[in-house]
Amino acid sequence: MNLSKLTPAKGSVKNPKKRLGRGQGSGKGGTSTRGHKGAQSRSGYSQKRGFEGGQMPLQRRIPKYGFNNLFRTEYRGINLDRIQTLIDNKKVSAVDIAFLVKNGLAGKNDRIKILGRGELKSKVDVKAHAFSASAKSAIEAKGGTATVI
Repeated sequence: MNLSKLTPAKGSVKNPKKRLGRGQGSGKGGTSTRGHKGAQSRSGYSQKRGFEGGQMPLQRRIPKYGFNNLFRTEYRGINLDRIQTLIDNKKVSAVDIAFLVKNGLAGKNDRIKILGRGELKSKVDVKAHAFSASAKSAIEAKGGTATVI
């Protein structure tokens, strides 16, 4: 090893920050690499998000359509075939919100709607926030009850 050939690890030494605007002799005096005039040459300049140099920005060129209804009630849909698998696995005769939350089919704050996909093979009493017409008729056809909470 030769002490005269020691060098810092690659990437550990950074070049010092350019000292702009410190006279013509530095090569970075005058306009301080900002060019002449315009917003970008001024102090405190920061480009607005989405600014396209005065061209109409994309978010304003694209047409608006639709709206979001603030009063819409969102339901977590659960189909009859999912309820039938629960009945087969857990051997239950009644299904309510707490039971569905406990088995991971819904969150505790969800509003639940029972939908009509699949078929029921046994009688079951279901309590939920809403039912589709086909689900309600399928439950009642097997002798169960569909109770709206």
